[in-house]
Amino acid sequence: MDHQRTGDVREAWGRVTAWLERHEPEVFASLGGPGSLAAVRDAESRMGVELTDELRQWLVSLDIDASRQPPAGSGPVELGGPDVLPSGGLLLGLGDIERVYLHKVAMEELSQSGDAEDPSWRREWVPIVSDTDGFHGTFVNTVTGVVGTWSEGEFPEEFEYPSLFAFFQDVADQLEGVSSGVWDGPGRARRLNPRPEDEPVRLWARANGYLVNDRGRIPADIRAEYKASQR
Repeated sequence: MDHQRTGDVREAWGRVTAWLERHEPEVFASLGGPGSLAAVRDAESRMGVELTDELRQWLVSLDIDASRQPPAGSGPVELGGPDVLPSGGLLLGLGDIERVYLHKVAMEELSQSGDAEDPSWRREWVPIVSDTDGFHGTFVNTVTGVVGTWSEGEFPEEFEYPSLFAFFQDVADQLEGVSSGVWDGPGRARRLNPRPEDEPVRLWARANGYLVNDRGRIPADIRAEYKASQR
């Protein structure tokens, strides 16, 4: 296997958390603590699926759900880590991973129009990013290790990244506004284009002496100051 698949996912995730600690301390502080391998194994047993080594390593190094209690009456995603990913969506901890996974499996089984050859969800797909209702997100294929995406009403894209390591490297690249050269596939190509709605914020920030780039996420404090300036 090449470097795209064998990099240490903890190193890639460390780049993400290092950037957040420097530029988004409130988001960094909201992240959970170390996970538990025993808890991961218990979740695997309940889901009936064996996670990849990469996914286990990430969940043990940091579980977003650690020491957090979900609110009553919430949807498939009860906690979720907002404001972590430049491309949007809630990064999932172990509890939310299990809830969204079981929700997607149940919905696929209940579907009257399910296509056995091309289903909307497969049991080997384990979600790592989702919206609150589970309508769209990102998953890891536990058989191949590749990272894909799903969206309600569209066919899933199964090969966005070759590994969880490559996925987090790209997240870190987006935050830092650099290219590590680890992965130049379809997932990265789509995410290199900045959101059009962010361009006024970038122009305002530059005019007011703030350092922002064309690919990394705009820090929350700059976005807040921009909104305040428009009132």
